Order: sequence, then structure tokens, then C-alpha cells
Amino acid sequence: MRADDAFRLTCEGFGLLWRGDFQNARQLLQALARRLDRRAARSRLPDNMPMRERFNRYRQGQAHRARILGMVLIPLDTAQAIPLRRAPDVRAALHHALGSMPAGEAMISLRELQGMIGAYEWHRKGVPIAALGGASIHPDFGVFSPIRGEYLELVARAPLPAGENAFDIGTGTGVLAAVLARRGVPAIVATDLSPRALACARANVERLGLSGQIAVQEADLFPPGRAGLVVCNPPWLPGKASSVLEQAVYDPESRMLRGFLDGLAEHLLPSGVGWLILSDLAEHLGLRSRDQFLDMVKAAGLAVIERLDIQPRHAKVFDTSDLLHAARIRETTSLWRLRVAAP
Repeated sequence: MRADDAFRLTCEGFGLLWRGDFQNARQLLQALARRLDRRAARSRLPDNMPMRERFNRYRQGQAHRARILGMVLIPLDTAQAIPLRRAPDVRAALHHALGSMPAGEAMISLRELQGMIGAYEWHRKGVPIAALGGASIHPDFGVFSPIRGEYLELVARAPLPAGENAFDIGTGTGVLAAVLARRGVPAIVATDLSPRALACARANVERLGLSGQIAVQEADLFPPGRAGLVVCNPPWLPGKASSVLEQAVYDPESRMLRGFLDGLAEHLLPSGVGWLILSDLAEHLGLRSRDQFLDMVKAAGLAVIERLDIQPRHAKVFDTSDLLHAARIRETTSLWRLRVAAP
């Protein structure tokens, strides 16, 4: 089959089950991606398009791309191996991502499988964290990897309040709790609702030898009680996630952000401080204004002590071909130090 024919069929909604050489399947996927890239280049958006509309078009394009590339399928045999020539052994990656699978033959999207293989490599090798003295965090599939180090730098240098305990809300991999523990906070409760995140955080805490300082608990935001420091790094963009991985990026109707702000006052000790780690990318994309954010803070009975800022250094900041480059180049990541407002 020619790549042009495959592209036409996938655009029409047909899935293609590959039965030949595995490496040729990868080449077909790359050929489909090139055709999508050429089509996107021909439909360049006007430079004066409002950023919010540009962002919506960007998400539509990303969803279309994922749908087309997801149409290339490969088989799995009864042992969950790929019965194709030159196929890698993916059983460990599949088990890491999906756990125990039902016996029998199956099929899987090649693009999805590549994501699982990549996630397994991140998990196996770990992500070195400068704020942990170079020690590594090992993310699990479906748990956001802490590869953007600038927000960790803010947590590593923000002034610690007096107090014996801290809460890390929505802990994910457990990286923020680990940084606080290495800074000397003696007792930390790290919470999450995701079973994957809870298991991942517990494994990282144990691997780092911090089980005596960090307790990982299942909770919808806050655990019982109060703390001298409450930290939260919610998803930075209001919007609906379209995949498991996007749940770490998109916060529908800012529910987690609002929940953290609204519940913070009743979970702080009298002299306690809240740390909210948040990018202002949503402001540059026209999804939320600074005034709207500050109104949320005020409505929750909170006041801003100070804001610590840092500029992102990830690759997309320097990619001028990115549709959202004009917003990304202006992005600032901030650690907002909050306290209960005076009556």
C-alpha cells in the first residue's frame, strides 16, 4: 500500500491493521505524520488571529493529528508480544502501562504503543532532579513527568515558614514532597486521587529513603488537619483533558485551582503559608485573566505575601514554528506565597 492511499483511508476513518515488518510500520507512521505536517503548513493561521482562537485551532489540530496517527494498528499475540518481523519486546512496557491484560490476541495503536515504550523508558531510567541533588524521580505511565525543572527551583529556594509539617496537594510523582523533605521539613502528607499517582509517589518516596518523613495518602485535595505549609502545583490550563496524560495539563473549569484556594484557609495553621505553583500561560492564551485569578484568591479569604518568578527553559519556548510561540515566549512560572487575609 502506498503512503498516500494509507493517508486517504485513515482520513476517511479506516483503521489499518499492519501484518508486515514492524520497522516498515514505523516508517508508515512517519510518512503519515509528514503529510499531516505539510497539510498544516498549507493552512497557516493569520498572524492577527486572537490568541484564544489560535489556541482552540491548535487543540483541534492536535486532536485531528492524534486520531489519524492512531489508525495504524499492530497485532498482539496471546503472550502480549508483537508477532511481526523485527519487532521489539514490548511486554514490560505494556505491563507497566496497562497492568495485567486479558489472555488472547489483541491489537493496539502503534502510536499509543510508542508512547507506552517512551513512558517505560522514563520510568526505568528516571528523571534526574537538581533540587534533589541529582537524585532521580521515576514517573509511571499516566503520571506527569517532572521534566520542567524551573518550578522545582522555585520550591527549592522559597523561604520555608516556621512549622513542623506540610501538605503536598496533588502530589503526582511525589517530587515536591521529596524536595520539601530534603529541605528539612520533618513531616509531610502527600495526597492524590489517582491510584497510579499514589503508587508512583509511594515508590519514589521509598526509593529516596524518605518514608520516615513523607506519608502518601489518598484524598480529594486536602488531608484532615492543618499544616504550617500547604503546597499545590495544579494543572496550569483551564480546559478539558482529552487523554490521561493531558490531565496533568488541563484543569476543567479550574476545579482543582479553585478547590485548593477555597480550602486553603481552613487547612493552614494560624501562621501557616500556602504555596501555589502556577504558570501564567493561561493568561497569554486568553483562557484566564490575572484579575480573574486574583479575584479567586480574594474570594477564598486569602492574601498574597509575595510572588517568586522564573522563566521557562523548555524547548517549545525557542520553537518559532510553534503555533503558540507568541504566548510561550511571554510565559512566566510563579510560586505564589499566600496567607489567610486579615479580617
